[in-house]
Amino acid sequence: MKSVVGLIALVLHHEGRALRQQGMRTPILMLTARGQLVDRVVGLKLGADDYLVKPFEMAELLARLEALLRRVPRTASPATDQFRFGDIVIDTRRTEVTRDGALVELSALEFKLLRYFVEHAGATLSRDELLNEVWGYDAMPSTRTVDVHVAWLRQKLEENPRRPQYILTVHGLGYKFAG
Repeated sequence: MKSVVGLIALVLHHEGRALRQQGMRTPILMLTARGQLVDRVVGLKLGADDYLVKPFEMAELLARLEALLRRVPRTASPATDQFRFGDIVIDTRRTEVTRDGALVELSALEFKLLRYFVEHAGATLSRDELLNEVWGYDAMPSTRTVDVHVAWLRQKLEENPRRPQYILTVHGLGYKFAG
């Protein structure tokens, strides 16, 4: 029983978390034969929006799907492709950043890093997390890759890079986006 709960937790935790981190708002409905209270609670706590135990009637499945879909906007608004802070506009669909209406030249990695910051605004992000999620590999303890790219972003986006107001350093922990 414990190993099955752990397996459910691992799969949902990995997949659900990855989807949520990418900004996916798609509802997650777990269909499973595990009907114990602990199984349902773990599934919901790890990111599922609903939980349905097999066997189930098709009418109930359809009703639950309709209920989940009612909570999701039918069309994406153009505002979801743009994020604004200060005099900066990020257009994720066009992969463009402007400052005071002028195009800001960013490398692909700088854009990915900025987008990750924006998607996780307010959260303290460690260097290891940024390396894993933006660069796609595990960090070496002495790497300064993140620090260098953050410095470049600050040079291009901050009014005063020495006193940043958007990409903040959280000493001993990493960075936080406050846009």
